[in-house]
Amino acid sequence: MSVFLFSGFTMFIISLLVFSMKRKHLLLMLLSLEFMVISVYLLLFTYFNCLDNDFFFSMVFLTFSVCEGVLGLSVLVSLIRTHGNDYFQSFSVLW
Repeated sequence: MSVFLFSGFTMFIISLLVFSMKRKHLLLMLLSLEFMVISVYLLLFTYFNCLDNDFFFSMVFLTFSVCEGVLGLSVLVSLIRTHGNDYFQSFSVLW
């Protein structure tokens, strides 16, 4: 059980590092956010498995994470259609 906790925390820390290092590309930031969500889901699943509780909250969490992913991809598609790339430096609105 501690192996799953250690791997979940390690995955979360690695995704935070990638999120902070690849801040210029929107696609890489979205991928690291999804990796964060997967690591938090692993931690939640491990926690609920230890307590022998119902896994209903994990299904709600997965539903919200899918909605977050769809919103991120829609923003990415709209930005690529208007600006042609996913670099944050090319947006005149943000700088």
